Formats: sequence, structure tokens, C-alpha cells
Amino acid sequence: MSENIKTYGAEGIKISWKPNICKHAAECVKGLPSVFNTQKSPWVSPQNATAKKIMEVIDRCPSRALTYEQK
Repeated sequence: MSENIKTYGAEGIKISWKPNICKHAAECVKGLPSVFNTQKSPWVSPQNATAKKIMEVIDRCPSRALTYEQK
């Protein structure tokens, strides 16, 4: 199975999402709906919050489908 990775960037952070392993626990959507909104395209808008806040929410992702790198 090939790994499909989507990336989203903003000042201070690069977010990677692996849809193939996402369990849809919605920790991201519930934790920071201004950044993670499945009703929008793209569904990740990292410019809408600080890198620190985004990292706190991504750290709750149980499947690790969402990860980040600090810039």
C-alpha cells in the first residue's frame, strides 16, 4: 500500500497527514476547529492558530495520522 501524505504549512510548523492510517477519532476537529475543519477544503488551515496550540492538539491524535515538524 502506497503512503499518501498531505502536508500543510504555516509560520513555525509543517503538518503532515496520513489519511490511510487516520482512525477519525476527531481529536483534531474537536480540539481546534479553527484549524481542522472537515467542511472546508483544504481541511487543515494552520495559519488560524499558533504553532504551539496546533502541536498540543496533534499530540492527542491516537493514530498518529497527524504529525508535525517545527520550522
